[in-house]
Amino acid sequence: MLKFHRNFWNFFELLGYFLAYAIVLTISLSFLKGYPESSWRIPFTLAPVIPIAFMMIAVIRGVRQMDEMHRQIQLEALVFAFCTAVLLSISYGFLENVGFPSINWIWCGFGMIGLWGIGGTIASMRYR
Repeated sequence: MLKFHRNFWNFFELLGYFLAYAIVLTISLSFLKGYPESSWRIPFTLAPVIPIAFMMIAVIRGVRQMDEMHRQIQLEALVFAFCTAVLLSISYGFLENVGFPSINWIWCGFGMIGLWGIGGTIASMRYR
């Protein structure tokens, strides 16, 4: 029987939640476009958050299953992502004062995920 590492299954779990997010988001946006005045617009607007919450739980569970070195790498990656996001958001906030366009808050989460990936790459290079 083929044995797979825990991270392999965690990847597919996250992929499943991401696909669920894409499906729920599509349904949500379609509903909101078709029924903009519905009393259900707030629940449908927030519905895509449910698969994201399951993704968050899977990530936490995955980090708990890591050994100490990989946890250290993830900690350094998250510190990098957090500090960089704070620096970028404050800098851009000042730029908005001189006429730069406002950015939608939804991009903050995606930016943090990207910065986490960059931070993880940088941190893991230290332990090679």
